[in-house]
Amino acid sequence: MLRFISFGSGSSGNCYYLYTETESLLIDAGIGPRLLKKYFIEYGLPLADIKNVLLTHDHADHVKSIGNVCEKTGAIVYTTREVHIGIDKSYCIRKKVPADNRRYVEKGKTFSIGSFTITPFGVPHDSADNVGYKIECDGITFCIITDAGEITDEMKQYISDANYLVIEANHDVEMLKAGHYPEHLKRRILSNIGHLSNEACALALCENATPKLRHVWLCHLSDENNHPELARTTIANILREHGIIADTDFQLDTLRRKLPSEINVLE
Repeated sequence: MLRFISFGSGSSGNCYYLYTETESLLIDAGIGPRLLKKYFIEYGLPLADIKNVLLTHDHADHVKSIGNVCEKTGAIVYTTREVHIGIDKSYCIRKKVPADNRRYVEKGKTFSIGSFTITPFGVPHDSADNVGYKIECDGITFCIITDAGEITDEMKQYISDANYLVIEANHDVEMLKAGHYPEHLKRRILSNIGHLSNEACALALCENATPKLRHVWLCHLSDENNHPELARTTIANILREHGIIADTDFQLDTLRRKLPSEINVLE
């Protein structure tokens, strides 16, 4: 039985866990190592079970603890060569990934880790590189898309493939424009290598969700330019305009920035 937990989702730190009774994948390692250990204890999960980590990109809120995770668990770290290089160059990441713990993935090339079949795909963002992941296990397809400036044609296909989907809904455009961020940061967020708005996320779901989609989690919500209720309501309203009813056609939830989610059973 496949299970999913979010340990944190947002600029304060991103970390997700996908696991079965015998195998697991940590996706990103952007929360502190002590906090990660605390959550694992609270959920009754052995930290030693972290044997494999997938990284989306090299920004600190996704990878700042990856060296600590490797040190504590000996985990193997999978990401693109560019992301590994970006981590090496980042002054925000004190402990790097040891050479023996690195594995290199290529976008569009499927590989396996135990029972998990994984396909990385490109996601536009202003990082050294950025990938989403399609993960298949026991007949279930899980997909994660975070820190996306826009939805490309390639990404649309992966949304269509998903039974379970984590997708960014970073900001409300009007809140961002009216907010106190400097103009250069607003332009960066709104660009096609920035972050996905509530509206863009909703349209991606309207255009590409299929009847096999069962649950969508909205991730990486901005603390300054969004709110969980606003994101969910905006997206649910746009879905309804396109004939899709949230929580009937598929479940729609938001992931909290600094608190873990419940254990979600994917079946």
